[in-house]
Amino acid sequence: MQKVTLFLFFLLISTLSFAQETFTLSSTDIGGQATKTEEFNGFGCTGENQSPQLSWSNAPEGTKSFAITVYDPDAPTGSGWWHWVVFDIPANINELVTGAGNLKANLTPKGAIQSVTNYGVAGYGGPCPPENHGLHQYIVTVYALKTDKLGLDATTNPATVGYYLWNNTIAKASLVFYYQR
Repeated sequence: MQKVTLFLFFLLISTLSFAQETFTLSSTDIGGQATKTEEFNGFGCTGENQSPQLSWSNAPEGTKSFAITVYDPDAPTGSGWWHWVVFDIPANINELVTGAGNLKANLTPKGAIQSVTNYGVAGYGGPCPPENHGLHQYIVTVYALKTDKLGLDATTNPATVGYYLWNNTIAKASLVFYYQR
């Protein structure tokens, strides 16, 4: 019995020592479902339009900045819907606080840029799927980038930002939440 216990102990220790820490995104505000807190206020929705807290860890070596996107691939547009696009987040930052998507609150890190969403304005625009359209998934992604600045501004549309992200991404991590009306 002692040999088996000793073997299991060494197996556990060796597994832990070889386990790799991966680039990870998490949130203290959202789990599997959005609430009225995150829901957009407009387009027939009456939510608080508050962006969730997001934090990330274990960024890969060579990361010079981060970007965050929130995307709904289930929107009935033929091309999805971009709800939040933030980039040029300095490499020494690993969190966006609750409400950072509100431009007037000035809660994003210095130098970070929130560009326009498919709502036509910059900043966070929460979920607002059509009524009775079923569950929509919202993919929140943090990108570790190999450049400190993308060279874009707050008027840049999401597709163009996406092109620059694609060309500069070292790694990315995502979480998904759902919402329906």
